[in-house]
This record gives sequence, C-alpha cells and structure tokens, in this order.
Amino acid sequence: MKKTLLTSLLLMIIGFILGNKIEIKKNFPEKYYFLQEGVYKNDNIFEENVTDISKKVLEYRNNQIYVYIGITKDKKVAEKISKIYQSNHIPIKIEEVWLQNEEFRINIEQLDLLIKKTSNFDEVTKIEEVALASYEEILKSRE
Repeated sequence: MKKTLLTSLLLMIIGFILGNKIEIKKNFPEKYYFLQEGVYKNDNIFEENVTDISKKVLEYRNNQIYVYIGITKDKKVAEKISKIYQSNHIPIKIEEVWLQNEEFRINIEQLDLLIKKTSNFDEVTKIEEVALASYEEILKSRE
C-alpha cells in the first residue's frame, strides 16, 4: 500500500513538473528566418535599389527601412528560398528574428510545408505573400 501511494505521488509530481515545463515553453519567443532584401537609410535609396517583387514588408527601425520578402521557421526552407531568389538575380540575406505569437507560428509552419513541396519561383512568392501578410498583422497590432 505504501509503495503504491509513493509511486502515485511520484508520478503526480513528475506530471506536474512536465506540465509546467510545456506551459513555460509556450511563453518564450521562437526563432524565425526572415529573408531580407535590404536595409536602407532613406526612401530615395530604397526606391532606387528595391526589386519588383510584388509583396514586401517594410519595417521601420532605428531610422532605417528593413525590406523583407519572405519568412520561415525552417533554416533549410530559408536557404531553399534564398537560392530560388538568387537564381532570379535577387540577393537575399537571412536574418534571425525572435517572435512570440502562436497563431503566426502555426501559419508559418503550414506555409513551410507547402514550400518544401515546390521549387517554382512563382509558387514560392505566392506562398511567401501569405507569410508576409500574416507578419503585417503582427506589426499592425504593435501600433
């Protein structure tokens, strides 16, 4: 009887600890890979150097314009997208960004699955348009 009671108590304590660790993990930011087309100091330079990709996210930080054309959670997907853009003469820098947003994470993970299945430039840009639109919503909610 004592052994059963001690075993049950031990298992409850382990379950409590593991349950709290999972909850704590949800509260930490997660790493994303942003595909950056460039960083510009003023609008004139931006307008002269930016490519004609239809969908971009412009983020204004530290008196600079950051231009993103893609977002992923998977480093291999980021490298794949970067190669696709570079093969179309669009240089890309991969930047690590830490964000905490459960809905955004789920969206990006689903979009990553789609990108893993294609190498077509037009399909990748369409998928990334959705990712960027999702990030724009986060930026708007910060304002």
